[in-house]
Amino acid sequence: MNEHRDGRLRTRWRRAARTVAVAAASVGIGVLSIGFTAGAANAGVSAADRGTPNALAAASVSQVAAGDLHTCVTRTDGTLWCWGNNFYGQLGDGTNTNRTGPVRIGDATTWARIDVGSSNTCAVRTDGTLWCWGGNSNGQLGDGTTTRRNSPVRVGAATTWASVSTGANHTCGVQTTGTLWCWGLNRHAQLGVGTSPQLTTTPVQVGTATTWASVTTGYAHTCAIRTDRTLWCWGSSSDGQLGLGIRDYRATPTQVGTATTWTGVTAGYAHTCAVRAEGTLWCWGENGYGQVGGGTGFQTTPIQVGTATTWARVETSIDSSCATRTDGSLWCWGNNTSGQLGDGTTTHRSTPTRVGTATTWADGAAAAYHACAARTDGSLWCWGDNSFGQLGDGTTTHRSTPAQVALPA
Repeated sequence: MNEHRDGRLRTRWRRAARTVAVAAASVGIGVLSIGFTAGAANAGVSAADRGTPNALAAASVSQVAAGDLHTCVTRTDGTLWCWGNNFYGQLGDGTNTNRTGPVRIGDATTWARIDVGSSNTCAVRTDGTLWCWGGNSNGQLGDGTTTRRNSPVRVGAATTWASVSTGANHTCGVQTTGTLWCWGLNRHAQLGVGTSPQLTTTPVQVGTATTWASVTTGYAHTCAIRTDRTLWCWGSSSDGQLGLGIRDYRATPTQVGTATTWTGVTAGYAHTCAVRAEGTLWCWGENGYGQVGGGTGFQTTPIQVGTATTWARVETSIDSSCATRTDGSLWCWGNNTSGQLGDGTTTHRSTPTRVGTATTWADGAAAAYHACAARTDGSLWCWGDNSFGQLGDGTTTHRSTPAQVALPA
C-alpha cells in the first residue's frame, strides 16, 4: 500500500491491456496499428460541425459509457446496446464474440443507468435492481464469485440501487437510501472500508453515512459527493489523484478541501476532475499528457482549469478528459495517441481543445482510447481507436473526429 507499490500500478495495467490484446488476437481478432482514414474522419467533422446528423438511423440515446475497448448505451425506450471487444463477455450478449456494430442485450426495456469498466459492465434497471457482467477476476461483478459472465447477473437482492460506477477491478454503487457500497479489489484501499479485506466478491457498505449522492471509480481510487455537496476521495494517491495534497493512500473517505459546491466528479486512471455549482472546472492527479488541463507535473490538490464559469459536466478516462459547457460545446484534452480528443489530430493537448464547432452536445463524452457522446437530437457520435469495433460503425477503422453511429431502429 506504500507509494512505491502504487507507483507500479501503471506498469501492471499496461501489461494487462497488452494481455487482453494478445488474447483477443489468439482467437482470431487482429489488433490494428493506428492509422486514420481521412475521408471518414472529414465526413464526421462535416456532419458534426453542421450541427445536424447525417442520414443514419435515429439513435435515441439516453446514456453512453465507454470502456477501454467496448461501448454501451441505453436508449430512451429502455433497451441496452453494446459493441466492441468481448473477450471477457463484457458486452453481455451471451457470447465472447467481438462486435463492430451495436447488439441488443437481452429483451428488457427497463435499463436506466449504465457504466463500463476495463473489461466489465454494470447497469441499474428501473426497478432498482443491479446487474453486472464481464471480467470478474477480482470479484468486481459482485455476484459472490470470481467467475466471468457473458450475460447480465444480478447483484444481490436489493431493489434500491440508484447508480453504479465500475473501474478496472472494483465497483461502487449508491442506493436510494443514500448509502454507499463497494466491492472487488481492495489492494489499495479503493473500497473505502480500510485495508482489509483485500478482495470482496459482494457489496460492503462504506461507513454508515446515508447522505451519499454519487460515486465514481478510477483504477485504484474512488471519489464521491454527498448531498451537502462536499467531495470525498479514498484509495491510491500515488499521483495525487485524491486531491488531498499527498502521494500516499487513504483507506477511508477523506474530504477534499472545504468547498460545499461540488456538483459532479469523475475519476480517471490516475487523475480526477470535478465541476462546481458556479460552473468552474477543477482537476488533479497525474498530468503526464496534460490531462489535468493546467500546471506541470503531478497536481496533488485541485487546480482550476482555465477561468471559464460555464462548465456543465466532465468525464475523465485513462489519460484524457472531456467536458461540455452550458452552450452545448464539447472540449477534450490530455492523451490523444488514438485520436480520442476528436480534434482531427493525434497531438496531446494540455488545455481544453474544442471538438468541432457543434453546440448540440448533450453530455460529457465517455472516453478511454476512444470516445463517444450523445447529441441533443438523441444521435450518437464516436471517435478514436477502433481496433475491436468499439466505435460501432461496422468497421475497425480509427477516426480522429466524431462520426455518427447508426443504432438499429
